[in-house]
Amino acid sequence: MAEEPKPPQPSDPPLPFDPSRMVGIIKRKALIKDLAAVYHAECLAYCQELLELQTKWEEPFIDLKTPEESKKETVFRRIPYVRC
Repeated sequence: MAEEPKPPQPSDPPLPFDPSRMVGIIKRKALIKDLAAVYHAECLAYCQELLELQTKWEEPFIDLKTPEESKKETVFRRIPYVRC
């Protein structure tokens, strides 16, 4: 019969609970949360600026003609047939 595998023995015993470590973890978590909020606000500002620039870029290309007027201006040219 096969022997049952034994779980590995930890080399170091678990550390006793130290409340001062928890305070450090909580402070780091708060700092990360603040950093995320600043990063999010900065991203929103860049998105707004990009949207405004895109709107300004597209303004000169708006065609104010009616569809009938644009159809009248469309001219079809015949392409000469070339034999090879």
